[in-house]
Amino acid sequence: MSTNGQNTEPILVIGGTGKTGRRVVERLETLGRPTRVGSRSSETPFVWEDENTWEAALAGVSAVYVTYYPDLAFPGAKEAIGRFAAVAVERGVKRLVLLSGRGEEGAVASEDALKASGCDWTVVRCNWFNQNFSESFFLDPVLAGELALPTGDAVEPFVDADDIADVAVAALTDDRHIGKTYELSGPRLLSFHDVARELSAATGRTITYIPVSVDDYRAALRQLGEPEEFADLFTLIVDGRNASVVHGVREALGREPKDFADYAKEAAAAGAWNA
Repeated sequence: MSTNGQNTEPILVIGGTGKTGRRVVERLETLGRPTRVGSRSSETPFVWEDENTWEAALAGVSAVYVTYYPDLAFPGAKEAIGRFAAVAVERGVKRLVLLSGRGEEGAVASEDALKASGCDWTVVRCNWFNQNFSESFFLDPVLAGELALPTGDAVEPFVDADDIADVAVAALTDDRHIGKTYELSGPRLLSFHDVARELSAATGRTITYIPVSVDDYRAALRQLGEPEEFADLFTLIVDGRNASVVHGVREALGREPKDFADYAKEAAAAGAWNA
């Protein structure tokens, strides 16, 4: 239950149309909490690169779910997060919940910049999302039946966006989460060979994993018009820094996180991979 007495003031969800933001908005609305979506195309637009959009987005807001695109590890993220947090606190916003990266040194700098504003903060650190295979980066490769990625035999405890949203909503609405850093993961480690097997089982189609070099992947990103820096994020998988299961979902919510196999079955049933 919330103890901040601000149930009538909206909660700003930056990236409220994205993978976790959309789910946070749905949950807050189910709880009867007024929400404001902050995105380029929303009714009250929010653009990280345009500080002029921040003021209206923050007007009358009690709390903010802060997600940064493209990634907190990218240059300029720390400065943007620090400035935004300071502006939010100046406008009377007390609670900021930051979606951060697990094992990302660049992300820690952004966390520190947010905390320096004097806000009531919660940090939610995550590794790679299950939903990357059904809602973004890897959707087209899954539909094509071929995951060609620079990940070798590395393993990753993929975390579900529903679990992230549940933790974020708890942090936005319950004072017990102030000052906490939660590291989230799924319940087991999977290699991309394992992922291909799980996706094949869930979809009834053959999905193959093909390890490629980082240079080849960079070239593929260039061809697709995507930022080449995305290739650098695979370092977070390949060097093993996140190759362990962590228990932030249990710490925050008192339950176990969703398994990748359950995610894959649910996403397949919902038509995520219907070509």
